[in-house]
Amino acid sequence: MLARLRTAVLRGIDAAEVTVEVDVSFGMPTFALVGLPDASVRESRDRVRTAIRNSGFRFPGHRVTVNLSPADVRKAGAAFDLPIALGVLAASGQLPSGALSTLLVLGELSLDGRLLPTRGVLPVAIMARRASAPPRLLLPSDNVPEAAIVGGVRLVSATSLHQAVERIEAPGEFHRVDGVLDASPPADAVLPDLADVRGQQLARRALEIAAAGSHHLLMSGPPGAGKTMLARRLPGILPPLGFDEALEVTAVHSVAGLLRPEVPFVWTRPFRAPHHTASEAALVGGGSSPRPGEVSLAHHGVLFLDELAEFPRRVLEVLRQPLESGEVVVARVAAVVRFPARFQLVAALNPCPCGYRGHPTRPCRCTPQQVERYQGRVSGPLRDRIDLALELPPVPSGALLGETSGETSALVRERVLAARAHQLARNKGRLNAQLEGTALRTMLASAPAARRLLDRATARLSLSVRAHDRVLKLARTIADLGGSDAVEEAHLAEALQFRESGMR
Repeated sequence: MLARLRTAVLRGIDAAEVTVEVDVSFGMPTFALVGLPDASVRESRDRVRTAIRNSGFRFPGHRVTVNLSPADVRKAGAAFDLPIALGVLAASGQLPSGALSTLLVLGELSLDGRLLPTRGVLPVAIMARRASAPPRLLLPSDNVPEAAIVGGVRLVSATSLHQAVERIEAPGEFHRVDGVLDASPPADAVLPDLADVRGQQLARRALEIAAAGSHHLLMSGPPGAGKTMLARRLPGILPPLGFDEALEVTAVHSVAGLLRPEVPFVWTRPFRAPHHTASEAALVGGGSSPRPGEVSLAHHGVLFLDELAEFPRRVLEVLRQPLESGEVVVARVAAVVRFPARFQLVAALNPCPCGYRGHPTRPCRCTPQQVERYQGRVSGPLRDRIDLALELPPVPSGALLGETSGETSALVRERVLAARAHQLARNKGRLNAQLEGTALRTMLASAPAARRLLDRATARLSLSVRAHDRVLKLARTIADLGGSDAVEEAHLAEALQFRESGMR
């Protein structure tokens, strides 16, 4: 007897439908699984067989053949357990096969028949909603809050294989979700405040400019100068995520398996800070069944790389493409997978291996060769892609003990929001960091003095074309923060200051 039902496979942060065909026929008692399954799917044979028996059902003592179609798409993950188990029950006559025709099924099985939550449910729910005839989505109960975010999807939840069969045999037993669940941030959410930073006025200014135009930032300074403290306060001065942005971020975290049932929606901008021992695949994504890396988990948020020069150079070089394109392309023999990676890079490093080169009171113990080797770990092409760079001096002890005079994150965020509103209106929905081509070339049309300054700086600093354009983008953001419609000489001079001070 043949049974057929639907499930899904992940491709990047999207989902594609897969048909599960199960045939039970006379022959030697074997369990064959075909359709390009990976190791995790092949292992489902043992989980399915044991879960069926421990749930009070009979596993057929004949030849069982399971086909996952289309056969040229690699299948990965344990979410195929439940659809295969239900297909076996339907093909062996223990479940009406007609009841499966309107379902799309996901779920991992434990050996006792319990259903465990699975990753990537949100993209599957989005795919189901877009279908011409949206199916009911049968999934583990712990995944219901995540799937309900999409809205308008009929959900059938179950905690075990036995309960899933009961729900299928009683079609009225499902949770209807007529609207999107509340995805607003909790009222008591607290982010680190910029008012906690003592001194470092130039760094505070650079952080505000970076937030206003979504520019990448590099900070260099001795240990304890406040580089990490400043980086962690960037999300607090960025605008809150819009719903569409938050949905993209949540989809990435869903595919990575990072969502929790109690927090099914990522409502705040991500802040990712991988250790400097991270591999290339951990940073940009990959693997035999590609998963998103840190740059994608930081999508619409901040990627903080502390101790930048301690990262292996080959790991840092993989950042060059996502910094330019805003996405990661993972190419494999079987498929090409794309992950979004529109993040804001904040990097920090010491000026030398010991950290005290140029310090006013502590001597540096590094030789010139050690300093050159250390700084050479960050390549020129990577530095060229960073808009702002500055050197942080050590903070005087008097500034630590005195009362703070710095602005709060809320006040800085107001200026950032105003500057971004100007950009989005003028640039047709794009921030300054995303400008290119004609939009850049016309910025200095009405400012001859600024044009001459940029020409001189380009020659003296040997700026590349990319660096030239990034200085223009930075100057445009500085002008927006000042409420100016035109890029003036003063705006360009400040942009060049940030370019020159930290790139030496």
